[in-house]
Amino acid sequence: MESRHVFITGGTGYIGRSLIPKLVSRGHTVRALVRPESQVKLPVGATAVSGNALDASSFALRVPPADTFVQLVGVSHPSAAKAEQFRTVDLAAARAGIDAAGQAGVRHFVYVSVAHPAPVMHAFIDARREAEQYLRASGLHFTVLRPWYVLGPGHRWPYLLLPFYAICGRLGRTRESALRLGLLSLNHMTAALLWAVENPSREPRALGVSEIRAITRPAAV
Repeated sequence: MESRHVFITGGTGYIGRSLIPKLVSRGHTVRALVRPESQVKLPVGATAVSGNALDASSFALRVPPADTFVQLVGVSHPSAAKAEQFRTVDLAAARAGIDAAGQAGVRHFVYVSVAHPAPVMHAFIDARREAEQYLRASGLHFTVLRPWYVLGPGHRWPYLLLPFYAICGRLGRTRESALRLGLLSLNHMTAALLWAVENPSREPRALGVSEIRAITRPAAV
């Protein structure tokens, strides 16, 4: 396995704190963009890079020699009440990350988007889809992951919906939506991101819930 030089944004967040130790344990070099006040939250093994995730000029020169860029910045606990933040934070950070990666000559960009279409969370989906379009137009080689909800510490209430998902998954008219908007565990997402880093794509690649489950089958739900 070839070791990667990984630059990550959102490394102190829900998924980032799970991913970084896995990357480090497998021999990858990890540098993470953080605000000075958040450095204490950065997992051991990653090198902190100070900067503003919403402003590419504040960190673009610090991206090299990374060959892989992982974009994880996003509003925590998304809800309909945070529609404006999805554009001012999620979308703005994605654009900044894409711009910085392009300037740095990064070979592979990994972006966590969201499953779509869906009957709810339209503002969140619109911001993530717009970021995907910006990424596609950038000319970068990329992998997009499209989870719906990621179960884990502090994110467990949707376990109550598992019986509902089981029923919808058996009905013809709802099966496709139940699969596309299925629940994933934090272990699934961490394993999928690790797989994406270690298996860069030379073509545009998007992985939905079913594809993420398929490549991370050993991961616990």
